[in-house]
Amino acid sequence: MFREMRRKKQELSKADIEDILYRGKTGVLAVSGDNDYPYTVPINYVYDGEKIYFHCAKSGHKIDAIKRNEKVSFCVIDKDLVVAEEYTTYFRSVIAFGKIRIITDDGEKRSAIEKLAIKYAPKDSVYNRDNAIERDWKPLCMLEMDIEHITGKEAIELVNKK
Repeated sequence: MFREMRRKKQELSKADIEDILYRGKTGVLAVSGDNDYPYTVPINYVYDGEKIYFHCAKSGHKIDAIKRNEKVSFCVIDKDLVVAEEYTTYFRSVIAFGKIRIITDDGEKRSAIEKLAIKYAPKDSVYNRDNAIERDWKPLCMLEMDIEHITGKEAIELVNKK
């Protein structure tokens, strides 16, 4: 169903992929947008070891696209160093493919937003976190991506340095 990576030597291990997903702050979510044009949007996320969660508004281009087609991809760039004298880029990235859904259950939604809040404000108090979540609860939409296939790849120059 999904293509195998052509340059196997550059493929990242499952541990490296997970490390990138845990550490990353922003990725690019790709959905099937209007008139079959791809629509990509930079977005914050949290990975819990199984699924990827996002927050967004309850309406807009992204939500309309998800309602039409649940299949998405999500990319996180871990390294992007242009090496001009070599005419290359030392890169490391992860791409996940899967299906995304809008979380409708309040308990699941609360659990997902708490994971996101803890990732981005780990030193904040439970009191402040709870207040922020309650303040923004009504317009909050949480998305859950079920990963069906995931790959990670790095520049051959990085592989050769190991």
